[in-house]
Amino acid sequence: MVLDIVLLAQVAYEDLPESTRFLETFVAESYYYWASVFMLIIHVGFLAYEGGASRAKNVLATMLKNLLTLSTVGLAFYFFGWWTYWAFPLFPLNGGIIGPWTSASSGVDETLLGYVQASYPWSEAMGPNMSDNLTGVFWFAFSLFAMTTASILSGAVIERIRLGSYLILATILGGFVWVVAAAWGWNYWGWFTTNFGYHDFGCSAVVHGVSGFFALGVLLNLGPRIGKYDANGNPRAILPHNLPLTMVGLMLIFVGFYAFLAACVIISPEYTRETTIYDTPMTLASVAVNTTLALCAGIIGAYIGSKADPFYTISGGLAGIISVGAGLDLYAPPLVILIAFIGALTMPWVGMFIEKIGIDDAVGAFAVHGYCGMLGAMTVGVMATGYIQGETYPAISFFGQLLGTFICTVILGFIPGYGCSWVLKKLNVLRVSEIEEIEGLDLGEFGVQGYPEYSIVVGEEAPIGTVIK
Repeated sequence: MVLDIVLLAQVAYEDLPESTRFLETFVAESYYYWASVFMLIIHVGFLAYEGGASRAKNVLATMLKNLLTLSTVGLAFYFFGWWTYWAFPLFPLNGGIIGPWTSASSGVDETLLGYVQASYPWSEAMGPNMSDNLTGVFWFAFSLFAMTTASILSGAVIERIRLGSYLILATILGGFVWVVAAAWGWNYWGWFTTNFGYHDFGCSAVVHGVSGFFALGVLLNLGPRIGKYDANGNPRAILPHNLPLTMVGLMLIFVGFYAFLAACVIISPEYTRETTIYDTPMTLASVAVNTTLALCAGIIGAYIGSKADPFYTISGGLAGIISVGAGLDLYAPPLVILIAFIGALTMPWVGMFIEKIGIDDAVGAFAVHGYCGMLGAMTVGVMATGYIQGETYPAISFFGQLLGTFICTVILGFIPGYGCSWVLKKLNVLRVSEIEEIEGLDLGEFGVQGYPEYSIVVGEEAPIGTVIK
């Protein structure tokens, strides 16, 4: 039935005047282009957020790590991440365990096969051409999703991880692991949805759950920063060197988050309405209302739950949005306020518990992303069980949400994070030396301070110690 409707829409679209068809294509192209551009603000926010959260001796290393995250994950997503998203939706339920996943002989739907073929790095669809306006901007949006996923790990491990090891882990997380989760639970053909009724509009588990639990696995092997715990094992506060900058960074992340969620809405030239990836009706208006309410309720919830701690309070905005992200397209505003408030209220408790048991999560990445992502995905199983998705999909079910959330957080999140970082630890390349950590990563890795005492490099004409007037 759905296929018939799509075919009729395509026939009607082909009958339109050429100028009208171009305008419809340009609207869709522009929509994803600008949503992706504004998603980059998330990474401006990450620079400020994590740079401010680090100590002054580590600020440059922290910020450059974020810049390199964009670069490495962006390239990884081009070379194999985009293909993974289209090649893996049916795996492992259909096709061979070791492939092929992308050939007609493996039982792949012809439409899906076309997307797979267009996702190869050498595909004409990925280069400048006049016959395909949309593949490139879809890749652009997904590459920003990938970069954001990897950057969540970045904040958790600041001030003691080796840059090279971090980039390996970020590439695995942003270029492959989360993409498999997206292929299974955030794809029109994904087997989470087509077989079990999974629903995760705003990527509560697919992005945040995966990255938060991946970070938890890495932190177990990485260990706490020097001085984080006293001789009795009690945690001590390591204060941000610039808390106002961190708060400004989070505000920028909020701005970019609106674009992130807007890019989760599906529009296409032949469509007659906005939809989700699950073929359910959707509007930008609902994104605007529910995201704003979740942000507001989350900040208040975290303010109460943390007893007015500034860092946790502003992190509550993220916690609130992530807690309702999976069902953002389904919930009525009063329900959004309630869920966001509860998620953000309990988030500081999770963060403090993690700290108490000896895990040094520098920015509370697990509490905000891992815990709230898991909560957000599972809440859909409670609040929206029985909701009918596309006509070819089973209704949303509690079991479907439980299965999908478990696979995202544990199978694709925690286990790869722990396993990959364990290997790097055994190779003695995961963490910087004690001497380098004490003197600061800025000097140890780059030989320059983020806040040098003198802004003029003195030479032979003015020996060190000369007062420059």
